[in-house]
Amino acid sequence: MKGRALVARNLRRIRVKQGISQEKLAADAAVDRSYLGGLERQEENPTVDLLDRIAAALSVTISELFAPPVPGEKAPKPLRSGRKPGA
Repeated sequence: MKGRALVARNLRRIRVKQGISQEKLAADAAVDRSYLGGLERQEENPTVDLLDRIAAALSVTISELFAPPVPGEKAPKPLRSGRKPGA
């Protein structure tokens, strides 16, 4: 799996596991939400500085964004769309 695909998969996996929306993560990492979505779709090529900010916002190490998938692990599903009540 190439680097961009690893980052995309792990970014979504970690974000969804933590229950964080793209909008919140984008705000926490000081990046545009549409750019963050592009990262998850492998449409954007992030800088190391941006990956540092995203990893910090997710409270993970940057190396976790490059971790290979566990054999048999399914691709992460996106969070349900729409605003959460009280958000």
